[in-house]
Amino acid sequence: MPGKMVQYRANGGSAEGYLATPEGGRGPGVIVIQEWWGLVPHINDVADRFAREGFVALAPDLYHGQAATEPDEAGKLMMALNIEQSAKDVRGAIDYLLSEGGATGGAVGVVGFCMGGQLALYAGTHYPEKVGAVVDFYGIHPSVQPDLDRLKAPVMGNFAEKDEYAPPAAAQALEEQIKQRGVATDFKVYEGQDHGFFNDTRPDVHHQGAAEDAWQRTVGWFKRHLKV
Repeated sequence: MPGKMVQYRANGGSAEGYLATPEGGRGPGVIVIQEWWGLVPHINDVADRFAREGFVALAPDLYHGQAATEPDEAGKLMMALNIEQSAKDVRGAIDYLLSEGGATGGAVGVVGFCMGGQLALYAGTHYPEKVGAVVDFYGIHPSVQPDLDRLKAPVMGNFAEKDEYAPPAAAQALEEQIKQRGVATDFKVYEGQDHGFFNDTRPDVHHQGAAEDAWQRTVGWFKRHLKV
């Protein structure tokens, strides 16, 4: 069943997102956070894929209707992003899923890609009582500095060997910092792959084998750590 755009309350105002639900309408909740391109069809498709796996998935539109197709434009949108407002948008999305969106259990998973990967980690520190698991795909955003002391949710990381934005050394350092705080991790660096390898709309970097492996890891992580 294809998803749909929904409105939800966020910090006294309203925000929009793409909601995909499984057959039966209920399941563990997952927030899907966009890359720097915006809420584009690829992200909607990822939400739909989660729904087919039995999750209720919501992808908040953090750019509020804007999207980019060129890197320069995407970079400008990313750097102009109001991080505090985005955190509130994600918090509102989590509350919506748990209250009326059909999510079961008392917490949701949060997954993000590129810019969204860093924001997924940030969400885990910003709303630790409602985030039960995090998956970070090669997360990078220079203005987002999560307070890892507040992190409770286990974190999976999917990174790429050739990634110049989020290089393996940075991924290793991040995992070590999380482990030092007693939080479970499972990080993997994909040999020979580049930033964005999961995005099947980008043939210049997409790798089907790596993407499928990362997908299975991600689904397994959420099924393991989220209550049905």
